[in-house]
Amino acid sequence: MRIGEAIAFGAATIVNAMATGKGAAFGINLWTKAKVILKKGNSIKVKILSDSKENPALAEKVIEKIFKKFNINGLGAYIETESNIPIARGLKSSSVAANAIALAATAALKEKLSDLELINLGVEAALEAKVTVTGAFDDACASYFGNIVATDNIKRKIEAFYSLNKDYEVLIYVPKEKSYTINVNINKIKKLAFLVDYVYKEALKGNFWEAMSLNGLIYSAVLGYNSEIAINALLYGAVAAGLSGKGPAFVAVALKEDVIDNIVNAWRKYKGELIKAKMNRKKAYVIDEP
Repeated sequence: MRIGEAIAFGAATIVNAMATGKGAAFGINLWTKAKVILKKGNSIKVKILSDSKENPALAEKVIEKIFKKFNINGLGAYIETESNIPIARGLKSSSVAANAIALAATAALKEKLSDLELINLGVEAALEAKVTVTGAFDDACASYFGNIVATDNIKRKIEAFYSLNKDYEVLIYVPKEKSYTINVNINKIKKLAFLVDYVYKEALKGNFWEAMSLNGLIYSAVLGYNSEIAINALLYGAVAAGLSGKGPAFVAVALKEDVIDNIVNAWRKYKGELIKAKMNRKKAYVIDEP
C-alpha cells in the first residue's frame, strides 16, 4: 500500500482577481493536511473530515489529473483531508486542499513535479470542479509558497513576490453563512475592474496593505457586505483589513498582538467566529514517513 501525506497552508486576499484576472494574496498559518492511499481498481473515494457534507469533486479532479500526468492506469485512491480552515468563507480552502492533495498524491506515487507544475495542476482541477471563477492562481501560490504574491491568473504568471521579515498577527472574522464562488455575479464585479486594477498596481508597488484595505471596501460594496467590520479594525490599529475573497470572512492584519486583542473586542458584536492566526512564510510540504 502506497501512502502520501502533505500539508499546505491557508491564504487571505490582498486583491481579489475576479474583476480583472489579476490578484494578490498572502499566506496564513491555518492548514489543510491531505492523506492519499493508492489502491488497486479505478475508484476514487474522498473523506473530508472537517466537513463531510462538502462536495468531493475537487479532490477527485486532482487525483484524476495526477494519474493522467504520470500515465497511471489500474489504480484508485482513497483521499482523506483534515483542516482548520473554514470552507466557503473566502479563506482559500479549495486552493489549499488542491495543493495538499496534489503533493500527497505525487509523494504516494514517488514522483516529482516542480512547484509551479503542481500548483497549475491544482488550478486546473479547481476550474474543472467549478470551485473557482479565475482559477485562483494567486491564492494557490500564496498557499503553496507563503509570504505575499501578486499574479496574473489568466497567464498563470507570478508578477511579484514579497518575503517579509516581520511576524504579522492576523485576525479572521468568520460569519456562519457560507458563500460559494460559483454563485457570485461576475458581470457585476467586472464593472468595477478599473478600480480594482488601480488597487492591484498599488500592490505591485509594494503598497500591499493599503491595497488590501481598498480592495476590501470595493468588494464589500459590490457584494453587499458590511464594510464597517474592516473600518473598525483599521480604527483600532490594524495595518490592513478587508473582505477575503468573495467573503463572507473579513481579515485584519497587525504588527502587535495587543492590537489584535483590541480588534477582537471590537468584532465581538458581530455574529460568528473569531480566529487568531499569523502570516505564514513556509512552503507547503510532504510529511515524510518515519
